[in-house]
Formats: sequence, structure tokens, C-alpha cells
Amino acid sequence: VMLVNPFMSYYAGKRQIVKGIFQEIIERLAKMKSYGNSRMKKTPWAFDAEVFKIVADQLCLENKVEILFHTLVTGVKKEDEKIKWVEIATKEGLKNISARIYIDATGDADLSYFAGAEVEKGRSQDGLCQPMTLNFQMGNVNLGEMPSRQEITHQYLEAKSKGVINCPREDVLFFYTTNPGVVHFNQTRIIKYDATIPRELSEAEIEGRRQCWEMAEWLIHNIPGFEKAYLQKMATQIGVRESRRVIGEYVLTEKDLLSARKFDDVIACGSYQVDIHNPEGEGTIMKYLPEGEWYDIPYRTLIPLRIDNLIIASRSISSTHEAHSSLRVMPIVFAIGQAAGIAASISIDLGKTPRNLDYQFLQQELLKQGAFLGV
Repeated sequence: VMLVNPFMSYYAGKRQIVKGIFQEIIERLAKMKSYGNSRMKKTPWAFDAEVFKIVADQLCLENKVEILFHTLVTGVKKEDEKIKWVEIATKEGLKNISARIYIDATGDADLSYFAGAEVEKGRSQDGLCQPMTLNFQMGNVNLGEMPSRQEITHQYLEAKSKGVINCPREDVLFFYTTNPGVVHFNQTRIIKYDATIPRELSEAEIEGRRQCWEMAEWLIHNIPGFEKAYLQKMATQIGVRESRRVIGEYVLTEKDLLSARKFDDVIACGSYQVDIHNPEGEGTIMKYLPEGEWYDIPYRTLIPLRIDNLIIASRSISSTHEAHSSLRVMPIVFAIGQAAGIAASISIDLGKTPRNLDYQFLQQELLKQGAFLGV
């Protein structure tokens, strides 16, 4: 939906640290000639988003997942620190669904928020979140004629100084795709909007489309290789880097990441750098882990305070603004989601609340399913 591409790093040095379901997905994509080097060699972790949809459908259907597309969570009924039912909006109207354990994979922590979980948004000093981005792709590009990223950025900055382009981003960020002649741009930067406020989210998406068109027109008329190119697609929905973060049993910090901290209750690992796009405009903060190292994500970050039958399975797990900027990327969130699903299943089988689940049972099952936990 957000057209994010490619997968960010899932290696620490030469060691792959995100496996499990994520590995199964990339293998299926590769088999369908829609991942990495299968068509284009310049972006090794690029994937075809259209084929990814098919792979995701296959996995769900093979595992008998009941799918309800075009459905939104609109409310929660909670009693005695437990969610009793969730209200959803469907094409047939409002409905209530109930479960023994709920998993919030909304990204914006909608379910947790409606259930009264403690949440934070943005950085500590002013609550501003990382900018949103509307990704877009240019088709029919002559890749052999394209200048380097540095040269395109040089011309882009000149155009900005002349008022030809109005975009807060400080450089040009593009990736080659799995498809010949198609270039992916993670370029637009929409600042100072709150993705959890409907009016602001709508305004941000409109601004994103304006920036996409402005950038596409500039590329066509100014950059070699784009003379016959066209704006092939924009993401269906604006990409949100950061919104609500649920406060859980442990709050993961920047220090934990940069010191490559390990936890007894590890359920996923990450090595992506601290990557904070300036919430106020130009500039991006990058802080890297030691070479070849990774950090652990503890199970406690998936368990919200004071709600007994809820697990978080998205970028909104319990972390600071700085730590969130690393763990938000897709491979890491795949690993978090797999852990959350297994934790829910084991909790039901054992008659335990997720909070009281012995994490060693969870780790054993994760390892059986091919996950990486540092061993």
C-alpha cells in the first residue's frame, strides 16, 4: 500500500539475522523472479510489490487465515484489564468480533489506543514525529544514461535554491527495482503532520502527491535518462514512519541499540542503524551499530502495560523515538510479527496471559520455525 522498497538490511556483517517467515517470503519472491538479483543487479534487496501481494495472499490462504480486506478497527470494549470485543467497520456495517488474545499489527497502534493503552508519539522535546513520505516510481527510464545519485542531488539542490522544487529533503534518494526501466523514489518529505489525526493525514497525502508530480516533471525535463520517462505509480497511501508507540513492560532505547545489547527474553534481532529523518525539515541523523553486531528485541516490548490479552506486532512496540527509527523497517517488523503470533498461540494453548508466558517456550518455537535469536 505504501510502496516501500527495498527491504532494509537484515544482515549484521555477513551474518543473516532475520529469517523465519521473512526468509520464506523472500524465497517465494525469488522463485517468482521478483526479488533481488533475479532481474536487476543494482539493488540486491529490491522486490516486486505486485508479486509480494500474491505471496502474502498465498501464505494466508495456505494457513487458513480468514481475511477481511477493507475493514477498519473503530472501537474496543474492555473490562477488568482485558479486551472483550473489537468493533470493526465493514461494507455490511459495524460488527463486533471477539477473541481470547488480540494482536495489534496496525502500525499506528489503533487497537491499543482504543483499548486505553499508554502511548507516546514523536520525540521527547516536542512530540514531532518523523516525516511521512509518499513513494513513487518512474517508468521507461534509460538506466544507462542516468547520472550518479550525487550528480542528480547536485542538480536537485540547485533547483531547490531557485525555487523550482519545494521539498524539505536534503538529497535525492532512489533505488533500482526488479523491473527494467523502473526507478523507485523514496523522495518526498512531508513534515509536521500527525498521522493519527484524519484531517492532517489527508492534507499530508495531498502534499505528497504534489511533491511527487513536481519531482517527476523536474526529472523528465532536466535529468539524462528521464527524457521519455513517466510517473508510473504513486503509493496508494502515504507512508508513515512514526506515529503512536505503545508503552510496554520494557522500553527499548537508543543506548540498547548502539551498544548491541542482548536480552534473555530476545524474540527478534535488528542491525539497521538509527535513522531519523528530521521532523522539521532538512537533514537525517544516522548512527550505526558496531560492525557485524546486532541488538536484541526483548519480548517485554511487545506486552503493553495494564492490558492482559493484547500483544503488539508492529513498529509501535515499546521503544523511544530514537530506537523506533531503527526497528521500524520491514525485515525487523516481520520478525516481531512472527514472535507475536507464536506468543498468542502458545498463551492460548497453555491458558496463560501473554504477560505471564514463559518466554523460553516462545523462543523454542521461534527456533523451530527458523528464526534467528543470536545462536
